[in-house]
This record gives sequence, C-alpha cells and structure tokens, in this order.
Amino acid sequence: MPLNERSVYLSELLRNLKVQPIDAYYTRCTSHWRELDYVPDYNKLYYICDGEGWVKIGDAEYYPKPGQIVFMPANVKQSYSVISDNTYEKYWCHFTATIGELDLFQWFDVPHCIDVRQHDRWQTLLEELAALHADGAFLSRIREKAVMLELVALLLAEAGTEIRVLPGRSSDVQRLDLIERYIEEQLAEPVTLEQLARHVHLHPNYLVRYFNKQFGVSPLKYLNRRRMQKARELLSSTSLSVKEVAERVGYADTNHFAKAFRRENSCSPTEYRLRNS
Repeated sequence: MPLNERSVYLSELLRNLKVQPIDAYYTRCTSHWRELDYVPDYNKLYYICDGEGWVKIGDAEYYPKPGQIVFMPANVKQSYSVISDNTYEKYWCHFTATIGELDLFQWFDVPHCIDVRQHDRWQTLLEELAALHADGAFLSRIREKAVMLELVALLLAEAGTEIRVLPGRSSDVQRLDLIERYIEEQLAEPVTLEQLARHVHLHPNYLVRYFNKQFGVSPLKYLNRRRMQKARELLSSTSLSVKEVAERVGYADTNHFAKAFRRENSCSPTEYRLRNS
C-alpha cells in the first residue's frame, strides 16, 4: 500500500518513535564473515565502502556494491556471506526503532538495497555514531540516540517513494483512516469515547487499549491533540476570532479553550497568532 506522507495519523504514530542503537562500527569483514538463516530481533544497516559480498533477506538475494546502503529489518530471516577475498569494508550498526509494541519496520516496507545519494551525510553520521558508541561518557548515550534517529530519517528519505505500508498492517491503516476521517468531521462537536468506539465498530475498552498501543495516549487525549493542532492552523492562517476558532474545534467556552490551548502550547491563542501569522 502506498505511503501517504501527509497522513495525520502516521505523523501522530511517529511522535512515539523510540530508537536505540545497539552496535556501531567501521570494519573490514574477515574471510569467515558468514551466517545463514537467522532471525535477529534488531534492525541492521550497512553502508558499503568497498569490496563485495552476498546477503539474503527473506527470499530476496542481493550483492550490494560500494556506495549502497543495505537495510536488514528485524524479525525477518537473513543470511550473509563473503564471495571472494575482496571482502566488504563497511560502516554498520544494529538498532531498534519502535512505535508502541511494534518495530517501525513492521509498519513500513523499506527497500533492502538503496543507491545512496547523500554519501557525505551517511559517512559523517555513521562516523559520529561509531565514535559515540565507543565513548564511555554518559552524555554519549544521549547523543548516539540523536544520531541514530537522524540515520533512520535519512534512510526513509533515501528510500523516498519506494516506501510502502506492509500488507500485514492494511487493516490497521484502514481503521486509522476511518478514525482520522471521523475525528476531522467531528472536531467542532462534543465526542464521547462511546461514540468514537461505535463508529469504528470496537468496544470502548478495546479502543482505549488500541490508542494507547498505537499513539501512547487515550482516544480523548488524542482527540484534544488534534483539536489543538487544528486551532494552531486556524490561528496562523485565518483571521477568525479566538472565539470562532474555539467553536471550530469544539469549545463553546472561549476561556476553557484558552486554558486548554495554553496547557498544550505554553502560550495563549492570541500570543500564538502574533508569533506565527
């Protein structure tokens, strides 16, 4: 299924993305570099600098070349091996990238072998990640997470239009599409948990668990987040009064809206408009 980059719910899902580097190095593979038919519980990323070799990911075989990125997702059967004495010289890292209970790449299908466009950027980030991983300072643990997050973003940027939503997530995507459309249509109206659950044909208790799993918040907190997002859009792009904006996002009481807006944005609606219009 093609990826809709403008999808609100995908943006909200990615708010909850957590990355954890596991290993990061620059090495030349030995002649014994070989493992067959194993399933790691972490993702692997290679940036090939020199040499040759073979990898198998699922049922697909590749012979990556210098200047290519190899991405090997978690929870997929893999193999790799040397094919000559001219073994790979590569930057590589192992990492996890999770959204709720699932790995990011259990949502999105990313090409396994990509011709790199931003060579300097890859090398700079991977060099930094390897250096931070080797550094025992406690601040390096924070910095390496930040660099790893940049690498994940760069991987997705390099993959571009080739990214697809995995078939196994199609039912979730359809359900989230339905939820998104309903919330968008009802932003100006009071919505109860029971109404939302009834619309998507789920029990309210299951809907709460589903939202906490996917978004890390309850359905009503998610709805309020969407209302505040819409309010920011209206304040920065229209001349509607604060009272009119409040009504458009489901607040009959302007004071109540102003307090909710300040909690979410650390400023009043009027202050936000002055800064962003």
